[in-house]
Amino acid sequence: MKRILKITLLVLLVVFLLIQFYPRARINNNPSMSNDISGVHFIPANVKSLLKSSCYDCHSNFTNYPWYYNLQPVAWWLDDHIKEAKKELNFSEFAQYTIARQYRKLEEINELVTENEMPLKAYTIIHTDTKLNEAKKLLITGWATNLYDSFKNSYPADSLIRKKK
Repeated sequence: MKRILKITLLVLLVVFLLIQFYPRARINNNPSMSNDISGVHFIPANVKSLLKSSCYDCHSNFTNYPWYYNLQPVAWWLDDHIKEAKKELNFSEFAQYTIARQYRKLEEINELVTENEMPLKAYTIIHTDTKLNEAKKLLITGWATNLYDSFKNSYPADSLIRKKK
């Protein structure tokens, strides 16, 4: 029994060491501010600072990869989270979204921040400075609500509805 356990542990160690050589692809396509949300919509400095500290790591093309990203399978797990996060909302590509999608994303920002779903708990455990207290949440949701309302006042209602494909 001990021999089987030793062989199993040795095999796991070898697999762990081998996967460290698997290439890591950092997902920061086009790290430019040309399509950033701040280029098309006003964001007060204090809100912009909060978005950058609590959201941009996963939801922009300016991901800051931590030291533990160099370990597999952690890198695979992080890549999956970052890829999904950017698919849902990428502040660096916000200007390219349709008006309807921008409108919907502002509504989602409000909902997810209010319901403590963003930033993710798993992220704030390690990055404690990214936690949003009530005052910070109010700053972000207040800004998102104001921008959301300005969309309602600036665009026809039918342009704010996302077309079904």
